[in-house]
Amino acid sequence: MEATTVSCCSTIGQIKERLRTIVKDHARLNPSLDRLEDSTDLYRAGMSSQASVVLMIAVEGEFGLEFPDCMLSRDVFTNIDTIAQAIETVMQAGQ
Repeated sequence: MEATTVSCCSTIGQIKERLRTIVKDHARLNPSLDRLEDSTDLYRAGMSSQASVVLMIAVEGEFGLEFPDCMLSRDVFTNIDTIAQAIETVMQAGQ
């Protein structure tokens, strides 16, 4: 997969749309989930801690960024909303 850097012009909606695809491809969620809401708790939906690491690596690769150690916690990867907020924080810090 080719990394695509997030530009300053990316909206939170665009980030979340890309995240939905990454989550579906890497979080190893229960296949019976037809629609994943942005606030759905990914751990309750079946994501293991091992899958969260795979998800984090996929997110970093897709968005061309690296999460600082202080963001590598369960709270950051709880749902699409929290991951999107973390991406925005990392993008703003890199400007």
